[in-house]
Amino acid sequence: MAENLTTKKLAAQPAGKKVLSDIATPGLRYLASDKKAGEGKWVFRYTSPETGARRDIGLGSFPSVPPTRAREKVRDIEISLRAGRDPLEVRTREKQAAEEAESEAAKAPTFEKIAREVYEKRAPKFSNAKHRAQWISTLETYAFPHIGSMRVRDVRTKHIAQCLEPIWFSKPETASRVKQRLEVVFRYAVAHEYADLNPVPAIADVLDEQDAKVEHQPAMAFQAIPAFMAEHVRTRKPSDTVRAALELLILTAARSGEIRGAMWTEFNLASGVWTVPAERMKMRVEHIVPLPRHAVDMLRDLKAAKLHDELVFPSPRGKVLSDMTITALLRRVEAKSTTAGRVATAHGFRSSFRDWLSENGYSRELAERALAHQVANAVERAYLRTKLAEQRRPMMQAWSDYLDNK
Repeated sequence: MAENLTTKKLAAQPAGKKVLSDIATPGLRYLASDKKAGEGKWVFRYTSPETGARRDIGLGSFPSVPPTRAREKVRDIEISLRAGRDPLEVRTREKQAAEEAESEAAKAPTFEKIAREVYEKRAPKFSNAKHRAQWISTLETYAFPHIGSMRVRDVRTKHIAQCLEPIWFSKPETASRVKQRLEVVFRYAVAHEYADLNPVPAIADVLDEQDAKVEHQPAMAFQAIPAFMAEHVRTRKPSDTVRAALELLILTAARSGEIRGAMWTEFNLASGVWTVPAERMKMRVEHIVPLPRHAVDMLRDLKAAKLHDELVFPSPRGKVLSDMTITALLRRVEAKSTTAGRVATAHGFRSSFRDWLSENGYSRELAERALAHQVANAVERAYLRTKLAEQRRPMMQAWSDYLDNK
């Protein structure tokens, strides 16, 4: 028989199995405890709109759930029933979804794991060993201590700020590189659905703007290079491969790594062409260099000297020249130079060459191709695949003649 169930009545209920129905709420039943007086549990019996079966759903225990709260729960369930939803099925599906989400979260990779995964994929593409090592070491130093153990999907802009803030003003160039590498990692994480967002771009809203101070590689004025070549480069001995490497670097405006790793198999001295394979180029695209006559003559002399069977510019131990050898030469020259003034870095000679091209009216297409730069515009890239080698040959010869004061 249904009764008006109240807190007072249930609290006085003796121990013993007994089922009481609530007169105010059809289907709501109270199951008294058979062990302790004044305790029991609530159950609501209903017909599933999904299966048509009679089902019981628990609503909690008394006295923590009083009669008024039990009735409120029934009203909520009745709303679901009228909408055609079985509350037990809904509860089961929600529990399964939560368990799956928790399982996925447990499997979610950490930032360090993803960063190292990105590094392993990118490392073979770096032509510069020093840059390759620095790429991951900067993250190990500035990012991993803060976010390395965090799940990559949980990292937010405030965490990125913790990585960058200590060096944002004191080491702006390093901070810029760390920020760039963080962004690469998060773009990868988002693309592979390890994370939902890239928190790096919003760092500008968290940290104050850095001073807009860009440090360029020191570059010698192109007007000073002919005298510099005559006084400090072309005075070399036949076995001085460092000065020979620097001379070819200036004549061709190639990068230091491309020069130091040059192999005899890359040169066709009969046709005056140097073909640098894609795997040795920064942009991973084969680069054709038309050689001026002076460069061809110098290379023929080096080949006749038989300093190495494979390397054009071997070290005294027969290895590839270190990246510091040309730098060390330039520093020694700077210390005693009377004509060169501030001596450039090896990379700075590329800027000098570019300035000379602009001063002498050469087209941007020829200049960019000569420097093996990546052109952003897809149409231009398609056009420049022709290499423009023969069109560049007179330009490179003119540069060589200029350096010879012709």
